[in-house]
Amino acid sequence: MKEPTEKTTGKSPYWSKRVAGLEPYTPGEQPRDRRYIKLNTNENPYPPSPKVLEAIRAAAQEDLRLYPDPTCLALRSAIAARYGLPGADWVFVGNGSDEILAFAFAAFFGSRDRMERRPLLFPDITYSFYPVYADLWDIEYETVPVTEKFEIDTAHYRRPASGVVLANPNAPTGRALGKGALTELAAFHQQEQNVLLIDEAYVDFGAESMADQVQRYDNLLVVHTLSKSRSLAGLRVGYALGQPDLIEGLRRIKDSFNSYTLDRLALAGAQAAIEDREYYDAMAAKIEATRENTRRALEEAGFEVIPSAANFIFIRHPERPGAELFQALRSRGILVRHWNKPRISEYLRVSIGTDEEMESFVRICRGNT
Repeated sequence: MKEPTEKTTGKSPYWSKRVAGLEPYTPGEQPRDRRYIKLNTNENPYPPSPKVLEAIRAAAQEDLRLYPDPTCLALRSAIAARYGLPGADWVFVGNGSDEILAFAFAAFFGSRDRMERRPLLFPDITYSFYPVYADLWDIEYETVPVTEKFEIDTAHYRRPASGVVLANPNAPTGRALGKGALTELAAFHQQEQNVLLIDEAYVDFGAESMADQVQRYDNLLVVHTLSKSRSLAGLRVGYALGQPDLIEGLRRIKDSFNSYTLDRLALAGAQAAIEDREYYDAMAAKIEATRENTRRALEEAGFEVIPSAANFIFIRHPERPGAELFQALRSRGILVRHWNKPRISEYLRVSIGTDEEMESFVRICRGNT
């Protein structure tokens, strides 16, 4: 079967100036040529809770002819209860956390009624969608260098800005910040009347969440996804926690695009996932244990492994270029992620799979170093 053409060369005369100037995000490879051990997109190696599948099956009936609840009230209420928030008006849900991040950039980091221009701040090595969102919405931004060990120094963010975006744990490094540093940053930017957005896509694998701080700081927005720790990358559900004024800002953007961002099946499955904490807490603990076993094995094989609180590790070998090792692994049926970018071109990001998958990965790494 012939693959559809997805990219063209040059620029179309029909494109707007905005489209012509964009450099879109490149997602991780979803191969079709053979079967791989797929450790390149941070998907969960384990299935969703049986309660999630049961809820989706129950929702797959004749009511699919009707629009879903545009307010997603039942799901938002379940999330609010999960985090001890006063009510559903403290929760926003969307079609994956990426959609919520895009809405947040538009809602909080664009031009405001200020005499001076201030940039949005985020790290130079972080989730590569952030500059895409900034360019999409014509937001002036400045990247703040991480240290040589890929650490984020929050002192560098306590300065005039239009806002701050931090992934915690950070991607693609896996390094995490403690709650103390983040609460100090939230307090500083609360005085500046700037939003601090904490993207906690990987927080359930060993980092400290700021979810319990949103009632304290009216400028704090915490964004989660169900794609990682809850095994629902194929369902596309994310949520944000924040005070009602921030949630209303997101809602105003959403309802200017599409009032029905989540379908009936996604709403049912997501609510079941939020409510089945025991299943998912055990799964996250299992992935953390596999991550640490893999780290030790790689270090014994001569690799440098950056400390990680995520469901992936960031690694390099002192004697093998990153691109070369990436290709060697791919040829042996192991997919990982490599970026040909300054400061990280010698590193690979490796998602944590099952114990068996990671043992195969380590074995092949040893044979290629």
